[in-house]
Formats: sequence, structure tokens, C-alpha cells
Amino acid sequence: MVSDRMAEALRKLGRGTEDLAAICAEALDADGVAVSLVLEHNHTELVWSSGAASTYFEDLQFTLGEGPGPDAVRSGSVVMVHDLLRVSAERWPALLPALDGHTVSTVCCFPLGIGAIRLGVLTVLRHPARALSPDEADDALVLASTLTGMVLDGGMSGSRRDAPEPPRVLHRAVVHQATGMVSAQLEVPLAEALLRLRAHAYSHNRTVSEIAEDVVARRLRFHDDDTGLLPPAGKRG
Repeated sequence: MVSDRMAEALRKLGRGTEDLAAICAEALDADGVAVSLVLEHNHTELVWSSGAASTYFEDLQFTLGEGPGPDAVRSGSVVMVHDLLRVSAERWPALLPALDGHTVSTVCCFPLGIGAIRLGVLTVLRHPARALSPDEADDALVLASTLTGMVLDGGMSGSRRDAPEPPRVLHRAVVHQATGMVSAQLEVPLAEALLRLRAHAYSHNRTVSEIAEDVVARRLRFHDDDTGLLPPAGKRG
């Protein structure tokens, strides 16, 4: 049975006039929540989030291509991690070291979808570590089901606490733009261009969004050589 807090959150979701991410976070007693939708090749797009930690965590998973969120999307099953500090390094070898010092402990990911259809993922974050109770997990499942219906009805809209109005539905629009630019620079398919962006971000301990902003601003230009990057034409030595 859904809790009173979640029932009220669902009513507000139906109206769609408030900060949906913050409402869901409060209903689940979470420090942050995020919803990402699946695009081509199982890449995801952050639709809305509450709290800087959830936005950063989603960007990090997107950059590295691993974590509980991608696992939930691939498997179609709920992924619950009580404490990331206690997870074996072999499970997510790139993600876990990158989280050192960041305020993310408990992570619970609930897939959005019907059967084999993968639509996205709801991520719930807590810090310090606090596992969801059975009732809270049930609430999250009901929320995930409601969000799935909203996606199918075309009713999902961006709502980020730190975003100006109108909401930024395409959080990673700059990544899409940079991917196209790198694809043209290297004369490679878009999928390979995105891999190059992610690889460079990982090797420089930055997010894909940060690297993409440099590419779009023409501070960085990809070149098919050993370094992978050349500075803009006016700044080469």
C-alpha cells in the first residue's frame, strides 16, 4: 500500500506544476533523486533531478558507462546498493574510485519500462548510508510505475532544482552537439565519436559534459593522432 506522503507526491505529479524532483525526494526521504530516459544504444538523457549530488552521479555514470543505473537499464531489474563504500572494486572499477570524497552512499535504481521495453531509470540517493525500508521500496516502485506511464503518455518534463525556467529537458544537449562536431572532425560514426569523448573525459578525470563544453566552445579539437586532441588552430605552438 502506498504511503500518504507518496500518495500526495503522485497527486502533485499529475498536476505537473511544481518541482517534481524535489517532491519525489521528500516523499522517499532521499537526499537526491534523478530520472534518466533511454536513448539510442542504451545511452541515457537526464530529464530531471533534485540536488547537486544526483546530477553529478548521473553525469559520472554516463561518462564511465557503468554503475547501478546502467545495470538497472540493461537488466530491467531493481539495483539496490546499501553502501557504495562496501562494494567490491571489481563491480564498478571506474565508478567507485571516481566517487571518492563525494556525498553518495546509498543508491537505489528502479527501471522504467514494460516487459522487455526499457524506457529509463529512477535513481534514489541517500547520504549517509540508509537502506530503503520495505515500505519505502514499495513507494519507489509505485513511483517508477507512474513515471513509466508518464513517459508513455509523453508527459515527462524537465524539472531540476538548480535549472532556470523553462526547464532544461535536454541536460546533455551540449554532449549531443559535441558528438556531432567530433564525428565531423574525425570522420567517424556518432557512436564512435561519443566513445572518444567519454574516453578523454575518463582519462582527464572530468565528466563528458565538461569535455563537450570545451569542444563546442572550440577550446578543444579532436584529432586522429596519439594524443587524441589538438588545441584550436589559433593556439597551437
